[in-house]
Amino acid sequence: MFAVRVKPGASRTRVGGRYDGAGGPALVVAVTARAVDGAATAAVLGAVAESLGLRRSAVRLRSGRTSRDKVLAVDVAPPGLAARVTALRDGTGT
Repeated sequence: MFAVRVKPGASRTRVGGRYDGAGGPALVVAVTARAVDGAATAAVLGAVAESLGLRRSAVRLRSGRTSRDKVLAVDVAPPGLAARVTALRDGTGT
């Protein structure tokens, strides 16, 4: 599981960057979809899956359905997943 901070309505989809919120550091995910009827959440799940090299169906929303702060989970985490998420979040390259 890992935290993400969603930026809906962005000019382009981008996964990367750090947001230091009350719950600790989160991966920033900007999506072009607006926060209407779950469109932004669906776009976030797809963008995160693609950036991590996973199938979209492998990434699930654990909490934060209507919030910009969400927690995502990966059904079967491949080796090195935590390091890839950290690299995207902290800009250390992957």
